[in-house]
Amino acid sequence: MPSLLDQYLPLVVFMAIAGVISGALLVAPFLVAFKAPDSEKLSAYECGFNAFDDARMQFDVRFYLVALLFIIFDLEVAFLFPWAVAFHQVGLFGFWAMMLFLGILTVGFVYEWKKGALEWD
Repeated sequence: MPSLLDQYLPLVVFMAIAGVISGALLVAPFLVAFKAPDSEKLSAYECGFNAFDDARMQFDVRFYLVALLFIIFDLEVAFLFPWAVAFHQVGLFGFWAMMLFLGILTVGFVYEWKKGALEWD
């Protein structure tokens, strides 16, 4: 009958090797990396020009509105995947429930479109 140490020894060895490898991979970039970036690398690059105002300036509400619309339609897709996987099990009731859900989202999207929430003029 094998002892408890014999049963868990491969797991302990595996965890030790994994710890050594992950530690080496965490330390290696600090030892090997090039540490003298030029001024071009340190310049502003996200928006294409240098910052000219305070970072705490107010944003237009359309940014938040588009973000909310993205979240809504992203969640719609997240609900569609499990429904599509279980399509045969949900039956006719599940089909019409999803059609009602998609219809409500479509009505909301058309409403937002007609109100001009997606315009950037």
